[in-house]
Amino acid sequence: MTEVVDLTRRLIALDTVDGHESSAHTIVGPLLEAAGFTVRVHEHAPGRGTLVAEWATGLDTPPLCLSGHLDTVPLGSQDWHHDPHTGDIDGDHLYGRGASDMKGGIAVIVLAAARMAANSRPRRAGLRIILSAAEETGALGVRHLQTTLRNCRSGPLLIAEPTANALVHGHKGALWLEARASGITAHSSTPHLGDNALYKLARAVTRLETFTFREADTPHSIMGTPTLNVGTFHAGLNPNSVPDQARATIDVRTVPGQSHSDVVARLAQHAGPDITLTPFLDLPPVWTEPDDEWARQANHIVSDIIGSTTSQARAATYFTDAAILTPLLGSVPTLICGPGQPELAHATDEWCSVTRLQESSMIHERIIQHWCGL
Repeated sequence: MTEVVDLTRRLIALDTVDGHESSAHTIVGPLLEAAGFTVRVHEHAPGRGTLVAEWATGLDTPPLCLSGHLDTVPLGSQDWHHDPHTGDIDGDHLYGRGASDMKGGIAVIVLAAARMAANSRPRRAGLRIILSAAEETGALGVRHLQTTLRNCRSGPLLIAEPTANALVHGHKGALWLEARASGITAHSSTPHLGDNALYKLARAVTRLETFTFREADTPHSIMGTPTLNVGTFHAGLNPNSVPDQARATIDVRTVPGQSHSDVVARLAQHAGPDITLTPFLDLPPVWTEPDDEWARQANHIVSDIIGSTTSQARAATYFTDAAILTPLLGSVPTLICGPGQPELAHATDEWCSVTRLQESSMIHERIIQHWCGL
């Protein structure tokens, strides 16, 4: 059993479903410190810390940044065939909550960085590692770092979210809105004495189904067009009252070049004057052009290791901490590449390929060597 598989299993054994990320620090922190990293933990809530580890960051070239998140999503209501916190191995499959999203990626980052730092002296640049809390609930952990990391020198950012080791150049933005309508309650037998908020919001939601983004005529070359989905609708307290409050949630996925404030203004106009729209998640899109010098070099490394000959740029369907970190670090080139299977993120009987874990370790080591001059 390889070292990266063993560390992945140890991390899977920790229950970090929407919390308790700091329990993982007792495992990964000492590994990084033993390799020469300075390790600090920044808690935004008790037991919910984001670990920042730095090694040789004072050299002329700014450090390469490696990042991933320690939290996982709930198990769901379906029964698992493999214990979600044991790390069972069946052939090439390593099972467990977080195996793909993304404790396998965390294990790769930590071990690759520790191995390179412990055995080498950087000639060009050092490393910064950010292992975040609360990514799954809106990147709360890295938001807490905005004062800590503001104005710091940084090289490119590599995030080990699940891509099956394919190189991904960015992802859409996420703009989540609450739509709310207000009315006047009354007995349902005399509805004319009330003002039904449900009807107002239902009419608005129906109008939103026909909303067209301006960018639909000129889609992003890789991400395509923005999307809109109404995900929840709640109104009323009982059958025999006119509801005086109604609310729905809207998920908009945006592409580079869009202004989120402009999107909100246009949606508000389309929804109508009876509706109030309030953003509760606002993450911009992330994109690095494939012809970026570092992106080209990373593509050569990945292609060499996984045997892929395709050079087609890709975008992820999910969002990552890069939505906060990339602008915070100075709009640095950003890539996503990790061992997990993207289609298994949040799934029952989640697994990660052992082969992908080993490949990802080699990818990260080569990228570190190239940037740091090892």
